[in-house]
Amino acid sequence: MNKAFKIIGYTLGGIVCLLALTLALLSFVDLNRARPWLSEKVSDATGRSFAINGDLSLSWERPPQEKGWRRFVPWPHLRAKDIELGNPDWATTGPDMARIAQVDFNINPLALLKKTVSVSSLIMTEPNLALEEDKKGRTNWNFAKKDDKESPKGQSGWKFELHDLAITRGTIRYVDAGKKADMRIRIDTNEDNSVSWKLAGSFNGEKITGKAQTGELLSLQAQGVKYPVKAEVEVGETVITADGTLTDPSHPSAVDVKVNIHGASMADLFPISGVLLPRTPKFSTEGRLVGTLGRGNLNLRYENFKGRVGSSDIGGTLAYEQKQPRPLLHGEVVSNRLDIRDLEVLVGSGDKKQKPGEPKQPPNKVLPVAPFNTDRWGKMDADVTFSGKEIIHGDRLPLDNLRTHVRMDNGVLALAPLDFGIAGGRLTTELNINGGSDPAKARMKVSARSIRIKELFPKVESMHASVGKIQGDAQLSATGNSFAALAASANGEVKALISQGTVSEFIMEAIGLNVARAVTVKLFGDKQVKLNCMAADLDAKNGVLTPKVFLLDTEDAIVNVDGNVNLAKETMDLDIRPKSKGLRFITLRSPLYVRGTFKDPDVGVNKGVLALRAGAAVALGAIAAPLAGLAALTQPDRDEDAACNTLLAQAGEKPVAPPPGKTAATHHSAKSAR
Repeated sequence: MNKAFKIIGYTLGGIVCLLALTLALLSFVDLNRARPWLSEKVSDATGRSFAINGDLSLSWERPPQEKGWRRFVPWPHLRAKDIELGNPDWATTGPDMARIAQVDFNINPLALLKKTVSVSSLIMTEPNLALEEDKKGRTNWNFAKKDDKESPKGQSGWKFELHDLAITRGTIRYVDAGKKADMRIRIDTNEDNSVSWKLAGSFNGEKITGKAQTGELLSLQAQGVKYPVKAEVEVGETVITADGTLTDPSHPSAVDVKVNIHGASMADLFPISGVLLPRTPKFSTEGRLVGTLGRGNLNLRYENFKGRVGSSDIGGTLAYEQKQPRPLLHGEVVSNRLDIRDLEVLVGSGDKKQKPGEPKQPPNKVLPVAPFNTDRWGKMDADVTFSGKEIIHGDRLPLDNLRTHVRMDNGVLALAPLDFGIAGGRLTTELNINGGSDPAKARMKVSARSIRIKELFPKVESMHASVGKIQGDAQLSATGNSFAALAASANGEVKALISQGTVSEFIMEAIGLNVARAVTVKLFGDKQVKLNCMAADLDAKNGVLTPKVFLLDTEDAIVNVDGNVNLAKETMDLDIRPKSKGLRFITLRSPLYVRGTFKDPDVGVNKGVLALRAGAAVALGAIAAPLAGLAALTQPDRDEDAACNTLLAQAGEKPVAPPPGKTAATHHSAKSAR
């Protein structure tokens, strides 16, 4: 709006200046005879075609608001009809930049003595303006000619002042090829001198409509006067309403408006405002926007805003500063009740409307394939803290008390820390993604401390008696432009440990497939089994997780896991080998397998292994078969405690990861108990 005022006023200002200089000579002459000469002079000054096709007349009037002897000096009033100003050759909006049915203005002749063209009133009737900016940044309101020599601004010593601007039934077409904008703005001055605006067109491929009511244009030049603004703009699914004031709108020194925003995703605000925000579910906010709007000095604060994102509440204060080399967004956002489903949308795994041209999540894939929009990351820096006090997780992971510090610096995104409470413990992550490289390079460190098993699986009744805690560390690096791509290229190490705890005997017996015991426990309750240790040491290489050690040891049995998990294909190929330390009723050991995909896993008994061992038992004879079968499945005793101590020591070592895109080297090896 402010740009439109300036363009309308100052574009005609140059024309007015030339006309004013000829007034003294033309006062007693039919001005229509001078139209060709005036058109030629304006064309020379602007480098564009110019014509006054209608009547050109001059009259004299008493000066408005002048006092003393100055009120007796008459002011010239000039009226020109049917004016045309041409477009540059590259413009696509037609041959004319401006067509105006009628222009009326008066000039203070005494100000000419001070080399000032002072226009008290400029009235345009049915102006039709076409303002255009192409992809090269050229604007049709820049009248500099190719042969113009650069000179210091104001070298001629003349200046132009516009005090009152009125527009009746005006139309402005604004085209910006870079922003894919093509809009028409209808402007009209009301009886109370307020101005009505109506907007329609397209912006960044989305339909845009809007309306506004602003103060009288006279106040544009009044310093310190608060200029009222009430507007509503709808771009695609985003609606923005504003109600407040601008102070000194020609050179904005202050903005103070109440702003309400609602839309399908906060990410949609970037092409509208230049503020880079994450993808979210449907949102709505209301707050107070204060600051300055001057060119090169854009500093705004969205103060004490509150609203909702999906099912979560949000509030806080965000500030936007126009700085070099990039603008900065900083502040604090808080959610008192955060729905975990709303966080899933941030990583592309939540339910959301499919964007045009966006890859659809394959039905057989779990990891989100939606790409990061890293081309925007270098447009703005950020330093924002976010906290979620209470997390509504439903049947998902029992998270609470989220805290994170988000930084964006020259296209590098850092979440350090990203800290959750989980199942009575804490999960702390440091994530760094360099969006300036293609593909993006990422590094991640994860630390899990004192996570309670029974709280991790609250819906599993048999876990309620478990008191074990999980400790873990991971360090991974990867390259890719989506979470699925990052996982598919991951390199590094993952370590987890459970020690000095107890677990449900039913869980352990179920792993061993001791059916009789499982049924008995289901009917009559559960008891605790001492857990010596659970140690996992996983190696990640090009997206494939391979256990160097994966051992669970109790006072009665030991379970070993080997195989691999392929994050690129989202498949599992694991063998689970339980080995009892004593005899069990019905079975001693039943090796299991885990096959299939993350989406459709297949867990079952490894019948091939059992068949081989049963075949060895058949040779012992029909009568001795049961005993021989048990003997064939029995392994010599080993020093399990010693093995566990070794595994605990190895699991306690800090994991490492290579630089993104590099393959991790093996730093140590460990023998797993078979």
